[in-house]
Amino acid sequence: MEKRLFVQLNGNRKVIGILRGYDVFLNIVLDEAVEEKPGGDRERLGMVVIRGNSVVMLEALERMGDDRR
Repeated sequence: MEKRLFVQLNGNRKVIGILRGYDVFLNIVLDEAVEEKPGGDRERLGMVVIRGNSVVMLEALERMGDDRR
C-alpha cells in the first residue's frame, strides 16, 4: 500500500492515485486521485472509493518492493 496506482474503469475512465486501502471485493481507496479525461485534461478528485466491479485493470506505477523515500 501507499504506492501510486493507475486504475482503468468501465467506460474507459482512468484514475491515478495513492493506494490507501482495499478489500476482498477489490473495492479500493485512492488518495490524491486524478481522473485523466479524453483530450489529456485532468480533474483532481481527492480521496475516492472505487467499487471493485467497475475495475477493468490495475497497474502499479512504482515498484512494489521499492520503499526508498
